[in-house]
Amino acid sequence: MNLSRALGTVGGLTLVSRILGLVRDSLFARYVGASFASDAFLVAFRLPNMFRALFAEGAFAAAFIPMFNQKVAEGKAASEDGNGLPIGLQFAEQALAVLLPVLLVMTVLLEIFAWPVTFALSGKFNGVTQSQFAFAVELARWQVPYLLFISLVALLGGILNSLHRFWVNAAAPILLNLTLIGALLLFHSDDAMQTARVQSIAVSVAGLLQLIWLIVACRQNGIKLRLRRPRLSPEIKRLLALTLPAAAGAGAVQINLVISTMLAASLLASGSVTYIYMADRLNQLPLGLIGIGLGTVLLPTISRQLGEGLEAAAMETQNRGLELALLLSLPATVALILCGEPIAAGLFGYGKFDAVDVHRTAQALAAFSIGLPAYILVKVLTPGFFARQDTRTPMRIAMITVVVNLVGNLVLIVPLQHMGPPLATAIASTVNVALLYRELRKRGHFVPDARLKRRVWRLLLAALAMGVVLWFAQGLVTPWVLGFWYERTAALGLLVFSGALVYVIATFVMGAFTRDDLQFLRRKRA
Repeated sequence: MNLSRALGTVGGLTLVSRILGLVRDSLFARYVGASFASDAFLVAFRLPNMFRALFAEGAFAAAFIPMFNQKVAEGKAASEDGNGLPIGLQFAEQALAVLLPVLLVMTVLLEIFAWPVTFALSGKFNGVTQSQFAFAVELARWQVPYLLFISLVALLGGILNSLHRFWVNAAAPILLNLTLIGALLLFHSDDAMQTARVQSIAVSVAGLLQLIWLIVACRQNGIKLRLRRPRLSPEIKRLLALTLPAAAGAGAVQINLVISTMLAASLLASGSVTYIYMADRLNQLPLGLIGIGLGTVLLPTISRQLGEGLEAAAMETQNRGLELALLLSLPATVALILCGEPIAAGLFGYGKFDAVDVHRTAQALAAFSIGLPAYILVKVLTPGFFARQDTRTPMRIAMITVVVNLVGNLVLIVPLQHMGPPLATAIASTVNVALLYRELRKRGHFVPDARLKRRVWRLLLAALAMGVVLWFAQGLVTPWVLGFWYERTAALGLLVFSGALVYVIATFVMGAFTRDDLQFLRRKRA
């Protein structure tokens, strides 16, 4: 399997999803604005977002995929036709038998205890009435079923990823964004609270559509899971033992964001949660395209290589993954820090989202973006642990970063206001990636090769050269980013194109990307 091609497949579909996500957020800003209604919806939306990251993109996949691959490999060795899939599917059925009742119970409990959960996520907001808080609790209850659906999506998506059907799972979030966009266009009203209520209902509807999509795709690939009686077999006990610590390890960023959201809702003025959320959405665009895409591809690839005893190949895969992460994340970091104002204005500066809201969103974005390379590198480094069925080390490191984030929030939130929580999250993620890297080096599971060492500083110089050009270019496009939609699109497109062109040229001039690399990629695509 070609890493660049697989990343291109996942990244391309993720790009479609993220663009639709920006359309959704732009419409949300127009119809709801930065108000208590938007803060209430986004606090409630943090819960399914967190579970999606922990299960669909984190803990369950990190534990399930290596074990599923191991079962498939054992089946191949034992079967005459070399097809180990049936044994792998038996393990998947055992996992489903235990996962489904747990999810049903958890869904019911969250519906019952939505009030304390919302309180924990928001600190009961800052200066709201009892009826307003009851509205926030209602929004949380509408969104709870999404957790059940997305967790089952994670199981089915993990099977398809293990079979290198990456595109199916990567396309599923598109359904979420299309559903929320449709709800905004068809059912928005002048009452921002009613629009937020419709959006909350649409979240759970979207989760059901994603589950149906995965079920149909699995059946088309010959995967039909039967419902069994739950049984805690040794394999399932092992799966649970790996999943629980991985929930903390893979979800460190999400845990940090929950802490940031809670402190912002309870300590800052109304609208601050919205500024942080909108900034995070922009920051999530490159993270989704690069980090989640790389994590999706690297985990099954490295686990399969290690299962076949190919240690050198696994090391090579992780080196190239790190190289790709830096190649794509460094220019994104520079661009979001320098050009946050025109980007936020062009995407969100409509209707109820005014110039002050745009400026504060850009400030929060700059703080978030400082940690963008770290967010992405975590996705590259953690597969080195998960593929070896070690979920405890990332968990231990994640707990350290959660403490760092909490301290950073408490220190920074008062003097920096809405910039404090994003900056604390960036610092915590940087600590996370530093500790992960040190642990992998100490164990001999990752050694940067000569090619990676040679290119890192060249990539940094190329990104800085791009930043100089963008600093002057943004002044030219700023007058256009508050115009009609086609003027905004053209202005932002020009900004992106000019930055990308300069970066590509700079990478060749600096020797960070060579003609041999281009020829290699062409041969791989052939």
